[in-house]
Amino acid sequence: MSATNNKLFSNLKYDFPAGLVVYLVALPLCLGIALASIGRPDLLFSGIIAGMVGGIVVGLVSGSALGVAGPAAGLVVIVLNALDTLGSFEVFLLSVVLAGILQVIAGLLKAGIIGYYFPSAVIKGMLAAIGITLILKEIPHAFGYDADFMGDEAFDQKDGQNTFTELFNAVKYTSAGAVIISIASLGLLLLFDRPFMKKLQLFRFIPGALFVVLIGVLLNLLFTGIAPDLALSGDHLVQLPVASNASEFFSFFKTPDFSAFKRVEVYTVAFTIAIVASLESLLSVEATDKLDPYKRDTPTNRELIAQGIGNITSGLIGGLPITQVIVRSSANIESGGKTKMSTIIHGSILLLSAILIPKYINYIPLACLAAILLLVGYKLSKLSLYLSMYKLGKDQFIPFIVTIIAILSTDLLKGIAIGMIVAIYFILRKNYKHSYHYKKEQHRDGEVITLVLSEEVTFLNKGSIGLTLDHIPENSTVIIDGSKSIDIDYDVLEIIQDFKEHTAPQRNITVETRGIKGVEVVGGH
Repeated sequence: MSATNNKLFSNLKYDFPAGLVVYLVALPLCLGIALASIGRPDLLFSGIIAGMVGGIVVGLVSGSALGVAGPAAGLVVIVLNALDTLGSFEVFLLSVVLAGILQVIAGLLKAGIIGYYFPSAVIKGMLAAIGITLILKEIPHAFGYDADFMGDEAFDQKDGQNTFTELFNAVKYTSAGAVIISIASLGLLLLFDRPFMKKLQLFRFIPGALFVVLIGVLLNLLFTGIAPDLALSGDHLVQLPVASNASEFFSFFKTPDFSAFKRVEVYTVAFTIAIVASLESLLSVEATDKLDPYKRDTPTNRELIAQGIGNITSGLIGGLPITQVIVRSSANIESGGKTKMSTIIHGSILLLSAILIPKYINYIPLACLAAILLLVGYKLSKLSLYLSMYKLGKDQFIPFIVTIIAILSTDLLKGIAIGMIVAIYFILRKNYKHSYHYKKEQHRDGEVITLVLSEEVTFLNKGSIGLTLDHIPENSTVIIDGSKSIDIDYDVLEIIQDFKEHTAPQRNITVETRGIKGVEVVGGH
């Protein structure tokens, strides 16, 4: 335990700034998702509770190095319908607790293996789609049009608008003050992203996003004093609930109505939340691991248990259901986070700011936070990603593009389902066969393990090959022989490369590949 703690704290100079950026990204998303899910300003704090639990509780239990959990936009419709069905928020909290218990059971039953079977093209398509969605959804907030809640990911919105009509409305109802703040914020963020800025000692520890927020607040205060027509107020600012005393603060926390445990609808809602939250978490785990520069593998069964414990905790104290969330996780990675300490720090700052400085947090314009999210979106959907996927051929590129289009025109889970269908079609077309033959021999120099790959190796073999490589003993030699293979799927090549370049050196495993073309060109997001 002591060694683990030392490892976490040794990266504090990277994890603290990253945690601060994740906090700035998470704060408006927690509040926006709470308002959209429940529709009651008096229950806005439920989103903050979920963010705190996702950061601190899930962060402590999870095995994910860089994943960040919190309330998710993908659960908004489920929460809304559940509140209509169950009739009260306290009964709904009981469903959240039960959903968490179901997730813990699923993790113990090793249902996390599902996470190994999402094709790489679909995951990368999901990342690109979320990047585009962020850009399209945050442009209205950057223009000062805040009719839709911050964090919405669906094409069709609750207010009857959609992603594109919202853009037209943003242009029609532009706020000059918001635009000035957004342009200044984006300019600062791009400046801070330059290599020469990262060499300056001061800016290694203090993230550019914090300066952006401070400049946004100062500009708006300046507008209030000298140009009131440009000043932003009300819905254009963060609206964190403010308690006048300790008693009022603790009233923000709610407890479940356990007397409703006999109602069948409670269990139906719990099962729905558990399924959707688990799928979103596993998708986010897979995506985050791909973005992780160190290519670390998150134990998916442990992640389900962590998410379950998080939902039990959130439900017991009045929070929304949580999942691991890609936007916050990618912001963590882009900000230089190294370990899960950054996740825990973001949750801790959420808690402390809600207790100590909620009044001052409410001076932050949404426009400057939108600028931060716009840059996150751009980095998720860079042109280089599309070019690298195109070079991999139609078997990878078509599912990638279909996934993007499907997510943009529906929502995350429906888009993933459509992308999966297309990806599976291309895989089945390759005529799936058994993937490899495992052989272990004892030589003078130690144990030699040979994996002889079969003629056709598809993404369906990704899980079994990945688990086999994970269980190869330390200090051994492994030969991965693909000389008999006619076709090895990109997902499998990626696993072999990650093992060869990252996992094997850490475990003192010597890796030799034979007849495997393409391992050296697999790559980068």
